[in-house]
Amino acid sequence: MDEEIIRDFVSRMDAEYFDRFQPTDIAAHIKLAARLDPDRPCQVSMKESGDGLLEIVVVGYDYFSAFATICGLLSAFGLDIREGSIYTFADAAPSGGPVSPRRAVPRHRLRSKPGLARKKIVDVFRVRPLPGVPFAGPQQRLFVQELDGMVRLLDANRFQDARNRVNRRLVEALSRSRGAFTGLLNPVQIRFDNETSAGDTIMNIRSTDTPGFLYAFSNALAMRGIYIRQARFENVGAELHDRFHIRGRHGHKIADPAEQQELRLTAALIKQFTHFLTWAPDPAKAIDYFDRFLDRILEEARDGKALEFLKGKQTLTLLARLLGTSDFLWEDFLRKQHANLVPLLEDYQRVALLRPRSGMIRELRKRLAGARNDAMRRRVLNQFKDQEMFRIDMKHLLDPSSTLPDFSRALTGLAEVVVEQTARTCQATLSRTHGAPRLAGGGPCPFAVFGLGKFGGGELGYASDIEVLFVYGGAGRTTGRRPLDNSEYFERLAQEILQWIEAKAEGIFHLDVRLRPHGSKGLLANTLRELRTYYSASGLSAPYERQALIKLRFVAGDEALGRQVVRHRDAFVYSGQPWDLDTALDLRRRQVRELVEPGRTNVKYSPGGLIDVEYAVQYLQLLHGHQAPRLRTPNTLKGIAALSQEGILKPDETVALREAYVFLRGLIDGLRIVRGNAKDLLLPTHDSDAFIFLSRRLGYATERWEDGASRLAADITRHMVWTQQFFAHRFGAVTQD
Repeated sequence: MDEEIIRDFVSRMDAEYFDRFQPTDIAAHIKLAARLDPDRPCQVSMKESGDGLLEIVVVGYDYFSAFATICGLLSAFGLDIREGSIYTFADAAPSGGPVSPRRAVPRHRLRSKPGLARKKIVDVFRVRPLPGVPFAGPQQRLFVQELDGMVRLLDANRFQDARNRVNRRLVEALSRSRGAFTGLLNPVQIRFDNETSAGDTIMNIRSTDTPGFLYAFSNALAMRGIYIRQARFENVGAELHDRFHIRGRHGHKIADPAEQQELRLTAALIKQFTHFLTWAPDPAKAIDYFDRFLDRILEEARDGKALEFLKGKQTLTLLARLLGTSDFLWEDFLRKQHANLVPLLEDYQRVALLRPRSGMIRELRKRLAGARNDAMRRRVLNQFKDQEMFRIDMKHLLDPSSTLPDFSRALTGLAEVVVEQTARTCQATLSRTHGAPRLAGGGPCPFAVFGLGKFGGGELGYASDIEVLFVYGGAGRTTGRRPLDNSEYFERLAQEILQWIEAKAEGIFHLDVRLRPHGSKGLLANTLRELRTYYSASGLSAPYERQALIKLRFVAGDEALGRQVVRHRDAFVYSGQPWDLDTALDLRRRQVRELVEPGRTNVKYSPGGLIDVEYAVQYLQLLHGHQAPRLRTPNTLKGIAALSQEGILKPDETVALREAYVFLRGLIDGLRIVRGNAKDLLLPTHDSDAFIFLSRRLGYATERWEDGASRLAADITRHMVWTQQFFAHRFGAVTQD
């Protein structure tokens, strides 16, 4: 062998390494190191080592979190790590100076061989396959292939991608034995030693041996910037004895007692949490957010209550599912309002998904009563909205008995309370300055808010717009010291309502007024007379606007005015006047051409998507509603039931249409909940991790995650193909040209 490679290895390896291994072992390790180059950053050897154990040696370049990656992959392949040692090269000396007390190697000579100056690791594990888990030739080759891929990710500084990949494999392995893990793990005992080593803190650990422990622990250290330079670990009976040589974020010892205690708590909790990742749709997301969540709790915890609460099995299960589901929930609630999570999780099972409207109104008004000005009232109202919305989202995500209709009713009920109270508060604010609006005859001028779209249908889902329509009684003037014409007063009122209710992200409680008369060019608020004129046989409304009015529903304000508007809606929409189906189908074809990306599936707009279910119901309501009053409902599921009762839908069509609607709504919620964006409607490709995590969010839990993804793909195809065929049979095809 090249003498320079041998000299580099011997001079930079820790002295303890030479006491630990025989010369023949050292020679084998040096041979593996000699094969390393930038294109081959890792080498692996395996051999039987007696008493049923297999020795796996990994020699490679030194990367941050490499040890955690290797341990995670070993556990993912069902290998019980019985003992092992890891060693890391010392840094090469600058300017040709000595690298260790051993024989020095000039710096310029180290650079003469590709990769020679790079630090290397020698990790030696003695493992035993778990009962019933094969680890012969094919599995061994796959292990080497997987490790090579992960090391290449580390080499490219893609540490999070490598962590995601090993998390995925490990959690799949743990999920296969999830039934055997029923309780919390025994405490981890950690003792710090800053005397024995000149440059390192030595952590001595005693813990019950459990699958994935070394991975969970080393991963916890890596995520906190703790560098593992050397380690020894072995099983003594049922107990794991470990010794880690570590350095902190800046290369120094960890001497601060508070930092040591924080590390004890964090490592123990993350170790526990790892075993609940099987409940997380996206395990890598869950453990990343849990680590950040712990940072915030540890920064602010004073009495330890939060930490004690986090040690509960139920809590960790719920957190795994919450944190492994949504970036939006983390960014817009958990990260900013983490202190509220403990009481929410404590009350999780006690509080129902559907709260009585009267109770929500009382609670909101009680909170508002303590606010001293409009700015505080606005802040209180939006805090109430956000907390209730998070409660509803959490309950729906965590409660297996929660149905889509219940989730929709809960969100819709919250939106009604918030919109109604906002309208009341804004009216009171305007009236203090401008007085109460009056009609030309002197009587009070009524005002009402109506829901449209999914808000009108009582069908709000995750990231649905809150579509509203503002209507007032008629012309007149206010009575205050600074009077306004009613038109200006109600325009200002509508603007105030829109500004008061804050959208957390695009589509999350975003008030949408585009479905008003004349669209974006029209006034925000219209009189009853203007509404009647616009929505009439001789008015300016387009055919699609007549269709949109099916979803109109009174939600707040003057009830008498609400009834007048609803009566006019029924007279106009369900008049029996001819309805231009061809124009409606042309609009649907335009949606396919303009909104569906070629080669991709848009769950809402692609042929067979959600729009085809909703439009099919609405078309049939328009065609038959003048003869059958029971069809005049803004709710899609009630519309399907009514069409069935009238004999317009056959029994098998009723079942299939309802199932497709519920399935596609759930699919869209599953897509949107990750980022909280209403525009997340594109289906990931079926061979992607994103599609696998989508299937897990939707409850397709299988031992082999790809099997769950395949089942989801089959269900998507089945529902969308049936819907497309049904729509084409009834109304005409809308496929892209």
